[in-house]
Amino acid sequence: VQVIESGGGFRLPGGSLTLSCVASGRTVSFFGMGWFRQAPGKEREFVASVSWTGNNAFYTDSVKGRFTISKDNEQNTVSLQMNSLKPEDTAVYYCGLIDRRFSTASDRLSDYNYWGQGTQVTVSS
Repeated sequence: VQVIESGGGFRLPGGSLTLSCVASGRTVSFFGMGWFRQAPGKEREFVASVSWTGNNAFYTDSVKGRFTISKDNEQNTVSLQMNSLKPEDTAVYYCGLIDRRFSTASDRLSDYNYWGQGTQVTVSS
């Protein structure tokens, strides 16, 4: 199983960015997936997660109302739409897959079995 993120970049505060994640070797429609991030000198932290159905998602408080996680089963991808970006959103963003069929969303790092290499998001004026 290989998880690959894309879409990172540089934005001014208030800007938008969409991250995408593809999982080869798994059909994302059967698995819960999530996004975490890690800023320099900090531990990896939960951002958003979506259940295998795609119908249930939850977010860390700091991104609620600004970020949206979604699945595209035809493309076998999971996306993170990020709006109203803030400098504190600057981090390497990682996509994770819970390798358990029909898994729910989760904010626990230990629930995720596969990770991508990460994509850098920088928000600065």
